[in-house]
Amino acid sequence: MNSDRSAQSGPADGKDDIQALAKGGRTNFFGFLLRLAARLPFLFIAGRLYGADALGRFASALVVIELTALICSMGEKRGLAQRLTEGEGEQSNLVFDGLLLALLFSTAVAAILWLFPAPMFPNGMNGPLDKWLVIAIPGYALTEILLAAQAYRYDIATTVRARAVVEPWTISIMAGVFYYTAYRDSGLALAYICSIFAGFAAAAWPFLRSYGLPKGWRPHPIAMSKMTARAMPLAIADTVEWGTRRLDIFILGFFAVPAAVGVYYVAQQVASLPQKLKTSFEPILGPVITRNLKEKNYSAIAAQVRQVGFWIIAAQAGIALALGVPGEAVMGLVGPNFVGGTGALAFLLMAEVVAATAVVSEAALVYVARKRNLAISLGTIALQAGLTIGAMYLVEHLGYGEPFKAAGAAIALMLALGTASLVKAWLLSRILKAPVNNWRWALVWATGPAVVVGFLATLLPEWMELIFGIPAILATYGFVIWHRGFGPEDRVLFRRNISGGSDESAAPQT
Repeated sequence: MNSDRSAQSGPADGKDDIQALAKGGRTNFFGFLLRLAARLPFLFIAGRLYGADALGRFASALVVIELTALICSMGEKRGLAQRLTEGEGEQSNLVFDGLLLALLFSTAVAAILWLFPAPMFPNGMNGPLDKWLVIAIPGYALTEILLAAQAYRYDIATTVRARAVVEPWTISIMAGVFYYTAYRDSGLALAYICSIFAGFAAAAWPFLRSYGLPKGWRPHPIAMSKMTARAMPLAIADTVEWGTRRLDIFILGFFAVPAAVGVYYVAQQVASLPQKLKTSFEPILGPVITRNLKEKNYSAIAAQVRQVGFWIIAAQAGIALALGVPGEAVMGLVGPNFVGGTGALAFLLMAEVVAATAVVSEAALVYVARKRNLAISLGTIALQAGLTIGAMYLVEHLGYGEPFKAAGAAIALMLALGTASLVKAWLLSRILKAPVNNWRWALVWATGPAVVVGFLATLLPEWMELIFGIPAILATYGFVIWHRGFGPEDRVLFRRNISGGSDESAAPQT
């Protein structure tokens, strides 16, 4: 087998880990397709009915809402797996400790933002009911913890159902409904609130069936304060990682007009679709890594990081090509005023590809080097902030228009995430004493023909470019990467036992 296809296997049980990761990845890839089908109607409704200005103000508010909600979840998105692995007693009690802590923090923050809403609306509110967005903070934070608890038991279907079906379809439908009511001005905000609590309900029901209510649970303030102190590095790391995808919108809100922010938001929403592929592996990767850490099986962790990293970067590159080459047609679906964001879309898609290594490496670093990982994450977001602000001033100095500000923010994100990938992969490889690099030259061989097919597709009418061009790009890329880049250990991601046996029978062979 050539080096381009090589990927070390762990010990015997390492096969089971890779199989579990592949099974979770298959489930979440289906979730990605559902999320794609649901995200586009919302962008179409928001762009065509509400317009770029309203969408820009809405996007600026979401940055603050989701950022504070993530902080209030206290790092439980990934930290819960370690607490459940190391903890004693009823697991439901441990989860409810986290839920109570998140509820207390998120309620306090929501009350503060209700009294002082200015940070949410740097360009003003769309309507007086926009302030009610603060009630989404507790709902978002609690949902994160519930989904993390289910993921610890390898229940990824609940995450797919809540995040890829219930939430996006709820916001799409309700945005359309509220537009034709007296609450039209605040329709986007109200639709978002509905989607968050619909997702919470979709996560709470299977959680209660799986874990049940707590038994003999008594919250202990001292123990919970220690839990808070321990969780802070992980919570901040989660927040910083998420913040790198929102800082650009926050800064644009101060330097660009609301319409430009709205256009950038649409580009970011399209570009974030491939991002969901890498985050979809996190719920399974966390429990697998924590178990191998407990057994001090570092070589297996490195193998898992390499394997999952390649799966993610291979899929993301294909999707980035399919959405980026016909970018004008994709942005034009939302409305003619959004075509100016095509350049930003291209750089944002590239940013997601280069970020894959950082995200997969961080999945292990948060357990083996929390403080150093946090320092790198803080450095990354500081670098991004400096590059973004510098790009804004440069565009203004050169006298270019608003679309160039959006493109500048996207380039800054790409450079910052690329730097983070290099540094985090280097650190993790030193700690594990094993390589974690997931790059393979087959990615280049697959990209070339796909770009040629995409260029030919842009010569077609716009509707044909979308209907036929995107599938042709994906098919060309997929054919080459399958034959030039995927070995037997990679194809386990797509392999199922057709005869009806368990997934374990599809473990890769060494």
